[in-house]
Amino acid sequence: MKLYFTKMHGTGNDYVYVNLFQYRVENPEELAVRVSDRHFGIGSDGLILIAPSETADCRMIMYNADGSEGAMCGNGIRCVAKYAYEHGIVHSPRITVETKSGIKTLDLTVQEETVTAVRVNMGKAILRPGDIPVQAEGDSFIARKLTVGEKEYEATCVSMGNPHCVVFIDNIDELDLEKLGPKFEHHELFPDRINTEFVEVLDSHTLRMRVWERGSGETISCGTGTCAATVAAVLNGYCKQGEEIEVQIRGGKLYDTYLESGEVLMRGPAVSVFDGEMEL
Repeated sequence: MKLYFTKMHGTGNDYVYVNLFQYRVENPEELAVRVSDRHFGIGSDGLILIAPSETADCRMIMYNADGSEGAMCGNGIRCVAKYAYEHGIVHSPRITVETKSGIKTLDLTVQEETVTAVRVNMGKAILRPGDIPVQAEGDSFIARKLTVGEKEYEATCVSMGNPHCVVFIDNIDELDLEKLGPKFEHHELFPDRINTEFVEVLDSHTLRMRVWERGSGETISCGTGTCAATVAAVLNGYCKQGEEIEVQIRGGKLYDTYLESGEVLMRGPAVSVFDGEMEL
């Protein structure tokens, strides 16, 4: 059989998108591994299925490159919104998308029926360790000492639907993430593994970031990761709450705001790369 798909990316965070309003997918976990392979498949950070929903305009089902299911993907959900609008699944520039971490509301910037940018309300940042989850006591995990390998770091943990550990350092370019990333991901404090952001503060409105994603390794962009970095930057006194922060990642720039309500707004591009079909 043939798989009909669209490849899309948000600041370089690329996924293969399949429309379940039209097609059926068997064993999506195995399919995610196959399509993600950049030599024998299509090449992507994972697979995202766009499905009908009883509670929202559509539903996003997201799989990492290793076949594990993710709860949320900030770059991916912007592309879901673009796909849904441009393929006639929805007809309004404000849409809702059901995810494993709740229903998200997205506002689209549309020019000549093409979606050029999307702002998504990512919901409230989760700070309680047990809800992230982090195996630690207290109401939050902010600037706590964390020993990884033979080195001690100051870490701030946040969940944006996915668990994140944010570490502020002076020079992110010197990091060997191939060695360091897995040590954070599989640290004993994180029972569900964790995504780790290494963040360099340029000024009170600008951050630079590299990210190691659980199940995918280093990626050039992570939407929930930039949101977690913004929240952590506010909590650690580097940035101000309620002000938009530019987060520079290898794939481009995202613009995040940590509101007084505890919610996080994320604004950024959504790009269609190509449509295609793959033999299964």
